[in-house]
Amino acid sequence: MLYDKLSTAWENCDVESEMALYHSDYEFKFHSTGDVMRKSDINLDTRLAFMKAVKQNNPRCIYENDDIIVAHNITDFPNGTTDAVMMVHLKKDGLIWRTETGSTPIAK
Repeated sequence: MLYDKLSTAWENCDVESEMALYHSDYEFKFHSTGDVMRKSDINLDTRLAFMKAVKQNNPRCIYENDDIIVAHNITDFPNGTTDAVMMVHLKKDGLIWRTETGSTPIAK
């Protein structure tokens, strides 16, 4: 499944493998600001630094089919915060086409 490939790319900090899973029309919507980042906006060096700095704990796939991936993890961010993160990836042509997330801060 696509989730397994995405997880492996993240665990290995393999930006090229991760980017290959995104559709050319890929968009990531930030609910905090309403901004949309497109695949063409992703800088590979910045993405690699992010992958190295952010720790995803207990990542798991809640559900996946040909149209959608629903995933959850507990994320430790470089600024010291920890959030429970739900990610929904819509698929198009067998690739990740659109991602939206929701996160809830977790008190330490």
